[in-house]
Amino acid sequence: MANTQKASEFDSAKAEAFAEKLLSALNQGALCLMISIGHRTGLFDTLRNQEAATSAEIALKAGLNERYVREWLGAMVTSKIMEVDSVTNRYRLPQEHAAFLSRPAGADNMAVFTQYVGVLGSVEDEVIGCFKKGGGVPYEKFPRFHEVMAEDSGQSVLSSLPHILSLVPGLTDRLNKGVQVLDIGCGRGRIMNCLAELYPKSRFTGMELSSDAVLYAWEEAAEKRLRNVEYIVTDLSNFDEKAEHEAFDLITTFDAVHDQAKPLNVLKGINRALKNDGVYLMQDIRGSSHVFKNIDHPLGTLLYTISCMHCMTVSLAQGGEGLGAMWGEEKTREYLEDAGFHSITTHQLPHDIQNNWYVVKK
Repeated sequence: MANTQKASEFDSAKAEAFAEKLLSALNQGALCLMISIGHRTGLFDTLRNQEAATSAEIALKAGLNERYVREWLGAMVTSKIMEVDSVTNRYRLPQEHAAFLSRPAGADNMAVFTQYVGVLGSVEDEVIGCFKKGGGVPYEKFPRFHEVMAEDSGQSVLSSLPHILSLVPGLTDRLNKGVQVLDIGCGRGRIMNCLAELYPKSRFTGMELSSDAVLYAWEEAAEKRLRNVEYIVTDLSNFDEKAEHEAFDLITTFDAVHDQAKPLNVLKGINRALKNDGVYLMQDIRGSSHVFKNIDHPLGTLLYTISCMHCMTVSLAQGGEGLGAMWGEEKTREYLEDAGFHSITTHQLPHDIQNNWYVVKK
């Protein structure tokens, strides 16, 4: 009787709609890989202002193998990203699509984000092992993560820099006059190098766990002949103890706190290193600490996936807390208060659906 009742309650329309959703997910997941390839090979940049062309013409202009380009074009056409003329077999990328898929689009270039799918897929076996045994996957297992992050956060932050700096009244004047700036979790140093170039009277220091990322930052600084920036390879787990007391006027973290092994120690160290009249500018993921409040988040699934397969696991690999990218504003404020901060203001930029910007003072 119970089984008959359960069968009668089965909603066929709901099941069919769910199957359609999964079918769409398979296509969209595959499309992300193809968009990533189009970005990394420069195909979208080649196609941005090009008239309709054959696969051979496109391959020649891009300097790529025609057979691979032709198969890639198949994915672009069937996903309706590109158009093909059935008579001439010429392909065209509409300018409305190029506006979100090519490097000249700057911060609007969403092709950058599709790279995460391939990067995270490369550690799937290791993450599955962690599901079974616990622990985490260390940074060195992610050979391209810092490269993608530099392009992702680098382009979004750099394109919004005037808006970001204006969140702190008088900050640009102080930078022009000369202040001490520290960036925690600086990655490849794109933001620090840009600021060091813009504000030569200020002094910039970047700290980062990855020696490869720091080497890249130094090399870029050398190319730009910057003499007011330095980078330090360091584990920040005990930053609360080793931070220099009241040494910096401005401290920044760009999407860097939640994947630390000991995030509270990092925040306590920032409080210790910040001058009494200094400012801590913190970028972190916009969201709630409660999953039910993130159901309608426009990037919710992507952010939880990146968190599970990178942010959380690299922290756990160091024996850390594994907060994850979606630790949320509630927990962020809790940690900041526990670290000794008393003035915390949350800002959101109109064009940025991914981040919260916290202006924090003692």
